[in-house]
Amino acid sequence: MKDAAGVVIYVGKAKNLRSRAGSYFLKAAAEDARTSPWIGEIADIDFMDCESEVDALLMESRLIKDIQPKHNKDLKDDKSFPYLMITTRDEFPRVEVTREPRSSGVKLYGPFPSAGALRGAIQVLQRIFKFRTCTLDISESDERWNWFRPCLLASINQCTAPCNLRIGKEEYRRDIKRLQTFMEGGKKKLLKEMKNEMLDASKGLDFERAAVLRDEIKMLERLEDRGELDTHAQPEVFYIDPKKGLTGLRKVLELKETPRVIEGVDIAHLGGGETVASLVQFIDGLPFKPGYRRYRIKDVKGIDDYRSIYEVVSRRFRRLSDEGDSFPDILLIDGGKGQLNAALAAFRDQDITPPTLISLAKRDEEIFRPGISEPLRLSKNAFALRLLQYVRDESHRFAQHYHHILRNKSTLER
Repeated sequence: MKDAAGVVIYVGKAKNLRSRAGSYFLKAAAEDARTSPWIGEIADIDFMDCESEVDALLMESRLIKDIQPKHNKDLKDDKSFPYLMITTRDEFPRVEVTREPRSSGVKLYGPFPSAGALRGAIQVLQRIFKFRTCTLDISESDERWNWFRPCLLASINQCTAPCNLRIGKEEYRRDIKRLQTFMEGGKKKLLKEMKNEMLDASKGLDFERAAVLRDEIKMLERLEDRGELDTHAQPEVFYIDPKKGLTGLRKVLELKETPRVIEGVDIAHLGGGETVASLVQFIDGLPFKPGYRRYRIKDVKGIDDYRSIYEVVSRRFRRLSDEGDSFPDILLIDGGKGQLNAALAAFRDQDITPPTLISLAKRDEEIFRPGISEPLRLSKNAFALRLLQYVRDESHRFAQHYHHILRNKSTLER
């Protein structure tokens, strides 16, 4: 819901949007203390179609975190939804539920709307695949693990006890691979077997066993209630140390001072249709949502990322220059050398001196700088690279959200 100036003032979700939106214009809403102070501000309404209730829940949370509408009281904090995480780089990978997943060395599933349901499903899966959930740093080459005393999970046959080297690395990894296959859609056979076992238990009058299986089946089926990682991953849950990231950028980019303000630009389009751009702003290494901007590309026909970047950079920095506003310390462009050159051309043609300008190419995470042919390659664990990835991924997600809004609005208008 937007006010007369087009500012989003409230985001909500519903199975029946017509009924939900209409409820704000009934007499009851005008008398309700929760809505009466602000419903008079509503001047326009946009909507987005979601494929499922879970997608709607995650999208609502994401939009509220992005936009910070003044009349949404909940979901404005940085609390994220839980993920199932497999630590793939460990010799004996472990499985855990986390709200703060790593950005590398792991396989993620989710996000899930319910941490309780996910933990319950993990307990069922552990009885089947017998993976470890401990945080021990186990090495097959270290013979001392032969004398380690396993925990209770090994005694009740819910873990194969790699901590006591009762299972080899390759055999254990096969179990993890089976778990990944299950999580990626190969669970029909297992659920069918469990349902048959439940029926057999019921026919044999073992109702207690049948009830346990019924509950386990429900928990496993709820694993489908999750968002797609590419669409709903929440960048702020990936741990970044802002101070170290900024210090690292000062060093690798050879800056005179530690940067404070970073802006990131990204382009989104679909099949040559509506092209949009996003600009996100980070201050002291953290997102500053009031500084976010969205742009509809006006002067470019079809798919042309270079010209689109040229347009948005020209519009952004022409305005800042004309109004005497300060520039960011670093401007990050999503892309490679071509995208960087397009941004440089925008500054040149506007006769504006650019801030520190770089681009980040996603394929190999290479950093391109003006006038330097060879890209800068940082360690994947470098704090500076993690911060740039955070800015880049946030600008990409913000652009995609705007594009989805315009795409759905265009479909509605047809």
